[in-house]
Amino acid sequence: MKKILRLIAVLIVLALIAALIFLFRNVATKPVQTDSNEPVVDAVLIGGGIMSATLGTYLSELEPDWQIHMYERLDQVGQESSNGFHNAGTGHSGFMEMNYTAEAKDGSIDIERAEKIASQFEVSKQFWSYQVKQGRLGTPSSFINPVPHIGFVWGDQVDFLKRRHQAMIQSPLFSDMVYTEDKAEIANWAPLVMQGRDAAQKVAATRMDIGTDVNYGAITTQLVDGLNKHPNFKLSVNSEVTGISRNDDKTWTVSVKNLQTGETTHTKTRFVFVGAGGAAIKLLQYTDLPESKYYAGFPVGGLFLMTDKPEIVKAHNAKVYGKAELGSPPMSVPHIDTRYIDGKQYVLFGPFATYSNKFLKNGSQLDLINSATKDNALPMAKIGLENTDLVKYLISQVMLSDAERLKELQKYYPEAKLEDWKAFQGGQRVQIIKQLPGEPAKLQFGTEIFASQDGSVTALLGASPGASTSPHILLNLLEKAFPEQVAGKWQGKLQEIIPSYGKDLSKDPALLDKVRAETSKTLGLVYTPKGVQALPAPTDAAAVKALNETSQEVIIPAAK
Repeated sequence: MKKILRLIAVLIVLALIAALIFLFRNVATKPVQTDSNEPVVDAVLIGGGIMSATLGTYLSELEPDWQIHMYERLDQVGQESSNGFHNAGTGHSGFMEMNYTAEAKDGSIDIERAEKIASQFEVSKQFWSYQVKQGRLGTPSSFINPVPHIGFVWGDQVDFLKRRHQAMIQSPLFSDMVYTEDKAEIANWAPLVMQGRDAAQKVAATRMDIGTDVNYGAITTQLVDGLNKHPNFKLSVNSEVTGISRNDDKTWTVSVKNLQTGETTHTKTRFVFVGAGGAAIKLLQYTDLPESKYYAGFPVGGLFLMTDKPEIVKAHNAKVYGKAELGSPPMSVPHIDTRYIDGKQYVLFGPFATYSNKFLKNGSQLDLINSATKDNALPMAKIGLENTDLVKYLISQVMLSDAERLKELQKYYPEAKLEDWKAFQGGQRVQIIKQLPGEPAKLQFGTEIFASQDGSVTALLGASPGASTSPHILLNLLEKAFPEQVAGKWQGKLQEIIPSYGKDLSKDPALLDKVRAETSKTLGLVYTPKGVQALPAPTDAAAVKALNETSQEVIIPAAK
């Protein structure tokens, strides 16, 4: 027995030594020998998702002479988190997302975050409208479609939704929001939600007709196709970045492995953007920048139920969001959504949380372990211990059976049948664990901009609302990386692309009305400008588009 105990003790000591050696390993890229005569490109974009595509589009318009290279490890762009089947496709506007409106102890509702996100999505629509007009984005219905946004609750949550509505309609951004407790009206808005529901159950809903469904993968592909027509842009797929090192002349060398041939090459650049989703943390560690040591990641996946059964799809034209149950994390808000992907309509329900050590859907189970270093191992462990409720939630979600998932769906579609739905794994998200010097570690939800002190290396970390507000997020990134250019020679072009740039739409109803009318006209969305009498409402997105194309003055509202 003593020999066995000694052996166990020795193994534990060896394991601890191995763990310490691993954590104290050098994760920074070794400097690459470069020739002083090598060409230096102006920007390298790592990752072929919507973030890199949007930033590349901005830069190509602001500086047409800049040499821009984009590297994507898969064989196509837009295939990770931006892919249409890897996200909910919601144009997040704060209309129905109740986790964006916190309830204070006194019962008041704070709408500040919802206002910020709604304003940011207005920037997205302006950016996309501009790209449509410039021919860089194609037919709007190929990437964005009008879908009403509905908040739906029952029982004790009705009072919350009513108070939320009363608070929100005070803002110009939400002044068109309609509230009802009338079951017949809700059934007209979202028939699936009310069919088979207990007649005695108290329900309530809010509705915003200007809501959207967005295919971010289509936007990515179309923007990159537009960039590919520019002689100063170069896209390399099947290309994995294996190192990022600083040169003596303050430029950066980005090492890239061709995954088909195995050949490794490098590119010198003045500016690096890491738009690689969950892989951003590991890529930032290559740089050895002090700021990169503040971050770790917590991976969370999402499973959805989806159907393309014609009678179900035809009966549902809305995105219906509920309220997360007490104790659930923000990303667990259930919703049943109309989706348009590659010309076909679906209905989606979810998400159900899943767990994987991968930082990308097409990543490795070693991603989490490989991201651990002496700088972030303790914050990671601390966050795990402090968030046992989140861990329990993830375990409970992973253990759900098909029948239990069906029960969750039936809360929003009482007559749902399991055989009509199929489960699929969405994209992988990595929530940020951040510890600044002298501060406690925090688990953060949302999207964060990383920028080195000199602005030469930037990245995006985190998750939702991410893609929805990408044009706004990348405007902020440009301000951090290129403050002089943004305040100077770029200012006019940015205001051309984003007419509301620098203005607060929540405090300027006239400008908001003008912006919404113009973008809705270009994108085929549902909006009636203030002071314009609405015409009889069309019944579907195609009718909205057709009527908007024939009218210069009126944006037609959807049926209520």
